Amino acid sequence: MSSVAYYISNLLEKMTSTDKDFRFMATNDLMMELQKDSIKLDEDSERKVVAMLLKLLEDKNGEVQNLAVKCLGPLVTKVKEYQVETMVDTLCSNMVSDKEQLRDISSMGLKTVIAELPPTTSGMALTCNVCKRITSQLIGALGKQDDVSIQLEALDILSDMLSRLSGTLSSFHSSILTSLLPQLTSSRLAVRKRSIMALGHLVPSCSPALFTQLTEHLLSELGRGASNTSNTRTYIQCLATVSRQGGHRVGEHLEKIVPMVVKFCNVEDDELREYCFQAFEAFVRRCPKEMSPHIATVIKLCLKYITYDPNYNYDGDDDLEDSMETEDDDDQASDDEYSDDDDMSWKVRRSSVKCLETVISSRRDLLVDFYNSVCPTLVSCFKEREENVRTDIFLAFVALLRQTHPAVGSAASLDVKEDPAVTLLKKQVPSVVKALHRQLKEKSMKSRQGCFHLLTEMASVLPGALGEHIPALIPGIVFSLTDKCTSSNMKIDALSFLHVLLSSHSPEVFQPHISVILPPVVQCVDDSFYKIISEALFVTQQMIKIIRPLDKPSSFDAKPYVKDIFSATLKRLKAADIDQEVKERAISCMGYIVCHLGDQLGGDLQPTLQIFLERLKNEITRLMAVKTITLVAASPLKIDLRPILAEAIPILATFLRKKQRALKLGTLAALNVIVANYSDGLKPPMVDAILLELPALIQESDMHVSQVAITLLAGMAKACPSSLSKISGTILPEVLSLVHSPLLQGGALGSILDFFQALVLTKSSNMSYNDLLKALTGPFYGAKPSDVPMHRQSYYSVAKCVAALSSACAKEASGIVNNLVQEVKSSKSSESVRILSFLCLGEVGRSMNLSGQKELKNVILEAFSSSGEEIKSAASCALGNICVGNLEEYLPFMLTEISSQPKRQYLLLHSLKEVISASSAERLKTHLENIWALLFKNCECPEEGTRNVVAECLGKLTLVNPSELLPRLKKQLASGSPLARSTVVTAVKFTIIDQPAPIDSLLKGCIGDFLKTLQDPDLNVRRVALVMLNSAAHNKPALIRDLLSKVLPHLYNETQIRKDLIREVEMGPFKHTVDDGLDVRKAAFECMYTLLDSCLDCLDIFEFLDRVEEGLKDHYDIRMLTFIMLARLSCLCPSAVVQRLDRLVEPLRATCTTKVKAGSVKQEFEKQEELRRSAMRAVAALLSISEVEKSPAMADFANQIRSNAEMATIFESVQGDSISGGVEAMDTS
Repeated sequence: MSSVAYYISNLLEKMTSTDKDFRFMATNDLMMELQKDSIKLDEDSERKVVAMLLKLLEDKNGEVQNLAVKCLGPLVTKVKEYQVETMVDTLCSNMVSDKEQLRDISSMGLKTVIAELPPTTSGMALTCNVCKRITSQLIGALGKQDDVSIQLEALDILSDMLSRLSGTLSSFHSSILTSLLPQLTSSRLAVRKRSIMALGHLVPSCSPALFTQLTEHLLSELGRGASNTSNTRTYIQCLATVSRQGGHRVGEHLEKIVPMVVKFCNVEDDELREYCFQAFEAFVRRCPKEMSPHIATVIKLCLKYITYDPNYNYDGDDDLEDSMETEDDDDQASDDEYSDDDDMSWKVRRSSVKCLETVISSRRDLLVDFYNSVCPTLVSCFKEREENVRTDIFLAFVALLRQTHPAVGSAASLDVKEDPAVTLLKKQVPSVVKALHRQLKEKSMKSRQGCFHLLTEMASVLPGALGEHIPALIPGIVFSLTDKCTSSNMKIDALSFLHVLLSSHSPEVFQPHISVILPPVVQCVDDSFYKIISEALFVTQQMIKIIRPLDKPSSFDAKPYVKDIFSATLKRLKAADIDQEVKERAISCMGYIVCHLGDQLGGDLQPTLQIFLERLKNEITRLMAVKTITLVAASPLKIDLRPILAEAIPILATFLRKKQRALKLGTLAALNVIVANYSDGLKPPMVDAILLELPALIQESDMHVSQVAITLLAGMAKACPSSLSKISGTILPEVLSLVHSPLLQGGALGSILDFFQALVLTKSSNMSYNDLLKALTGPFYGAKPSDVPMHRQSYYSVAKCVAALSSACAKEASGIVNNLVQEVKSSKSSESVRILSFLCLGEVGRSMNLSGQKELKNVILEAFSSSGEEIKSAASCALGNICVGNLEEYLPFMLTEISSQPKRQYLLLHSLKEVISASSAERLKTHLENIWALLFKNCECPEEGTRNVVAECLGKLTLVNPSELLPRLKKQLASGSPLARSTVVTAVKFTIIDQPAPIDSLLKGCIGDFLKTLQDPDLNVRRVALVMLNSAAHNKPALIRDLLSKVLPHLYNETQIRKDLIREVEMGPFKHTVDDGLDVRKAAFECMYTLLDSCLDCLDIFEFLDRVEEGLKDHYDIRMLTFIMLARLSCLCPSAVVQRLDRLVEPLRATCTTKVKAGSVKQEFEKQEELRRSAMRAVAALLSISEVEKSPAMADFANQIRSNAEMATIFESVQGDSISGGVEAMDTS
């Protein structure tokens, strides 16, 4: 006998002891043993343990019984299947026993076993068999009408089983339904409620036929049950539960259901009405599309019953301020009078409000209607007497406010008229504040919290709109902060609202009220609860900005308040034994005091700065201390930091080698400000300490840190030039390495240009103009053929650096220009040197006039005939940049060349594009007509590449003078040539940039005309129109949001496969199919993907899903796109995806199971593998939706994946991919 078996037989022996303590301890030890993963039982031990535990369920001692039940859970996975079946059979037979205690304990045992059964995927056979055994016995138990407690337990267990393992019971679904339906008419309400719960768990995974059977049964019973209100209530409740759980399935029956529920709303039965509204709420939430025709009816009913209060008269409340006080005093009496059991009307009001909230949250398209019809009613109901209902009314109003937040990329981002919903809300603000003014003085904390929640939302939707109502709101805020009965949460909510109010209004609005509002806030800083202190410090920080704003002159006298604020904050700043959050807020708040009021602190200033220094030395508070020192150092009050700099700067320098990135960036920002404002206080050892740490920070692996570090270097070169004499051997090589990096661009490149200009002006040794020039260009001149070629980006970076040095040293620059021209002309120069020289000439010419170089034009034109494409491109870029620096001489020359040299046209147009991009409207004014005419002359060029450059030039030229040129561009749409139309539409794409521009408001007015080309007879014009639409959706969604209802049908039209565009091409002995419509379809699907992110609220998701579904069966490229879209949809609108799951699963399954024909080329295998991985990502995203496996089709597919080794491997590998919202971001712009 093994040691485990021996130990367990010992325990079993003790379990038979007459001493209950022995039995208890032995059972407890057995439970500990069973919970170990390593335990293995032999067959005999299994049998004995199971028998003993089942026997202990009948033990006389309750504690022993409970322990025995707990042992059953871990035992399920440790014993063989037939032993689990023995346990289940015994427990089921005990459940119908006459002994109540045994019934209860066996019921608990069954629930424990069900909870521990392995999921259907891993322990399929065991779970299936056990579930079937339990179910057949439970169905029998349900038939025992004589004992309600047995029925209740059976229903409970059935619910548990259906909620966890419904899929395994599919063969029993029909009999479960048959046995549950009669229970809905049971005489006991508890039986009815549990039957409804069980039906709710059955619904998601039952077959469509069974679902239809259930719905039709409920409808037929409702149709005839008008006489029995109790049954009607049950059936309506059941409908609501079925809708909540089965969601979209109810949709197809709503045409019959809704009129019936509307009819029952008019029956004089408050409970029934409550259930009706709960049903409406479920319908609206789960079947939004199918409910659309009935929304108006539901809103009308909600508005009718939200004020339904037959036992109370609200008349005269408006002028009853005093009587409200007496009502409060006599609260108990009013509670007795109105909250008696007979009055159920508050439940009707509450359910109607909740239903209304759901309607508001799901129908943003009706927002303006809501403000006209729903909003006034909600505001009038703020005086509701029942607290729970009043809280829900506030929540419904908050939902309305949230819907009013401007959508991403809405018209608010363009200079166009205000959203009508916002205008309507502004009109309601006075009545809202008037209604809440009273509530803020109520004793009810729940109501006050609701008010603050609502007002906070309003302040964020309409910043500044509460300004004139501040006097009405302040008494309520002060009351909530000072009332002795106020809870901590109440104070936190009041402070949080006050902070939002302070930060969304101008200082002038609050300054008159500071004397009233400041003392309670300072009192809260002295509170004992850390969350209140933290929030109060946050508010104090905001108040400091209001008492003395630094961004504009203010006549407000801050002196009377400085002492109170300072002493309260200082107490918290000095305390060491407080919460981390409070420590950080205290440091920050004191930083603002010193920054805004430092000149009024007198002798307290330097001790405070010493505390900041101490906090800088503490690892926990150092980051906040760094941010605070940055703030103080940047203060226009010129606070004297010199006493702490000698000690602070070496500490800050050590932070630069820490791993914490936020600390590095914060420290660099602090040093930048200190160097700019306190250079006279920096001693050489301090500077050396900083310089020692900088080389390690200038790395291409973190461009942002590099950028800030180089900005600091540039600042040091300007503020203390002598300090940089030692950097040539340490820091400069790192900077040069970064210049030659292919990753350098944008802000990091800008900081390097500033640094070089500052450095060359310091006139330090080893860093003269020529030294720096040699260091920059050396790698290109000394390159050997065997060396790795420099990346194209580094050519541009070096050219920009050479130009920056030349503009700083104009005297030396002229000699360099001559050298560059000679390098370009010389046949001995390598290609890389010629390319670099051209780019340098261009960048230098951009900022200097090179008219003295007479041969430059010919040199560039000769380069256009070069055999090297890179040299041609560099010459084109150079010509454009030189022209920017000398428009009068070079632009006419360029335009003449474009007209007379068709072979060089493409390169010359690229040069022209550079000129248009970089020149202002004023400079181009005199040449505008010539350029415009020339571009339109070439807009029908048969070469697509040339046409695209012409389009880009046209687009960028239109940005120069939009009011005049955009209408002219629109006129060209009428042109007869498809090529001209495609060029015009592409030009519009280049006018849509991601930054706000003067053209936006003009473009919004006429983009609809350009989008009409989506109906153009020419395929290519339609394709570029889709690309333009995609660009608008990506960069400026506000331009197209209002037009989507007209545009989407044409967009969806382009996603369809057209047989007339598919042709066969003979290639020798083979026939090859060519689909001319593929590019248009790709453009359409890319556009759809972009709309998902920018205009989701304007899309009919079900119509959208229809197109995605078609795309899942299309060409390889389109399937790849639709898999990504499906994964994104799973994250954005899971409920809609679940509704279409059955139709989406099959294309996914087909892709995952398709095998490439043997003998196919390698590319075919790779394409299929990539398709499968992409499909699996979509499947993984679908499976992340909760309850998705309740769909039989999806559960079946998931099992198929897990049981197929190859598919399971792919699935596991894609799950490891980082999936943001179910998919890696795809930029289709």
